[in-house]
This record gives sequence, C-alpha cells and structure tokens, in this order.
Amino acid sequence: MKWNGLLKSLLKTAVYIMDQTADQMDRASDRASHIASQAKSVVDDATSAIYPQEDHTLRNLISFAAGVGIGVGAGMLFAPSSGAELRSSIGDRVQGMSDRVKRRVSSQAYAVGNE
Repeated sequence: MKWNGLLKSLLKTAVYIMDQTADQMDRASDRASHIASQAKSVVDDATSAIYPQEDHTLRNLISFAAGVGIGVGAGMLFAPSSGAELRSSIGDRVQGMSDRVKRRVSSQAYAVGNE
C-alpha cells in the first residue's frame, strides 16, 4: 500500500513538472513569435525607407531622351556624309519618329477614352 501511494505521488509530480514545462514552452513560443513579428516589422520599415515605392516614369523618360540626344550627337560627329546630307537625313528621321510618337499617343488616348 505504501508503494502504491508513493508511486501515485511520483506520477503526479512527474505530470505536474511536464505540465509546467509545457506552459513555459508555450510562453517561450509566444514570445518568440512576438519578437519575430516585431523584427519583420522593423525590416519592412527599413526596406520601405531605403527603397521607397516611387514612380520613376519621368526620370526614365528623361534618361531615354538624353540617350537619344547623345546618340544623335555621336552620329553627327562620326557620320561619313556631308553636313547638308546629314542635316537632311537627321531631319527626316526626327520627323519620322515624331509622326510615330504622335500616332501612338493618339491611339492610346483613343483607347483610354473608349474604356
């Protein structure tokens, strides 16, 4: 009978210790999840501060126009034709590009207006 009571007491103590350990593990897990979510929030804030979500369309358009200008200038410097021929050729190309841009803009404006 004494052994039976001692065995029950030992088993209850073991269950109590296991229950307390499980509670401590749950609290530690909750705390770790909370710390991880705070760290993610800090990283997201830092990322948005370093890489702001801006529209770079105007900058890209200006860069493209500058590149075209540099290309035309280089073409004028290294062209094997005479000045008059070169100016005429550049004028024709610029006029052609202008016409294509106007057609695209008008077709896009027409498409946007019909939406």
